[in-house]
Amino acid sequence: MARLLPGTRALRTLEAAARHLNFTRAADELGLTPAAVSHQIKEIEDQLGIVLFTRTSRTIRLTEAGTVLFEASLDALDLLNRAVSRAQKMTRGLALLKITLDPQFATKWLMRRVDDFRKHQPGIELRFDITYEVRDFDRDDVDIGIRFGTGKYPGIVSHRLFDNIIIPVCSPALLTSGPPLREPRDLFRHTLAHIVWARQGVTWPNWRMWMAAAGIDDFDDSRTIVFGSSSDAVQAALDGNAVALADFAMVANDLSEGRLVRPFELGLKVAAEFAYFLVYPAASANDARIIAFKDWILGEVHNPQADPTRRTWDEL
Repeated sequence: MARLLPGTRALRTLEAAARHLNFTRAADELGLTPAAVSHQIKEIEDQLGIVLFTRTSRTIRLTEAGTVLFEASLDALDLLNRAVSRAQKMTRGLALLKITLDPQFATKWLMRRVDDFRKHQPGIELRFDITYEVRDFDRDDVDIGIRFGTGKYPGIVSHRLFDNIIIPVCSPALLTSGPPLREPRDLFRHTLAHIVWARQGVTWPNWRMWMAAAGIDDFDDSRTIVFGSSSDAVQAALDGNAVALADFAMVANDLSEGRLVRPFELGLKVAAEFAYFLVYPAASANDARIIAFKDWILGEVHNPQADPTRRTWDEL
């Protein structure tokens, strides 16, 4: 019977084709041609003597037998992915700690401080998985992460790092070369940038919300620039092209080092249930590497001497 089972590559093709119900989209995901996907599906069908898909000129649909094998493929591939992740963690040694985090947190906060961790913990080698994708500790080869969210994840220990306070920032050059910024209404004469983000009924502060908090109820936001990520909005401010709404924690160093300024002090807090959290599996809570990194990063977050911008931050 074992000789009749499709290999892992064939199972991945079956899973993608069944999930998309479209050979072209499955091919794009797998890095194959639609003809190659069709050929592999036909090979599986011939090998097993089972029809997996019914085809028309425009659509494909799973047969009952195809549905059974699709669901089994999902389980099998998930089990294999989890096993591979565990095996990788077992074989790469106890001195290596892999951290997953988003690009903005990496560049604007962690990388500025990580040499201090290496100085205090020379026996632990750090490697970074920098991505906006949320990793699965069971399936992906990572040990610990920094996530923006609610901190409530099954089987995961979470430590709140800091709140998110959204403030206006711009380049110092903009204050000297552009229209003056003496009161909030002066912002109408500038390009304004922000991001759009909403989750679980919570909206990331935008310029309409900031203007309302400043007592301005006739703001027209049709000329604002909307970015997909905070780092792009901040870059527009650094380049002198816009006044951007930014997370204070992510621009604190740019402010303290003079690359950005705050034209107005008003800041808006993101809903209290959302913040940056340090997260790791509960099963790894006694891992000496994780304990060392947790103690270090919490110390950095809460120690004003370790982070001079913390004083300003706490005053917001």
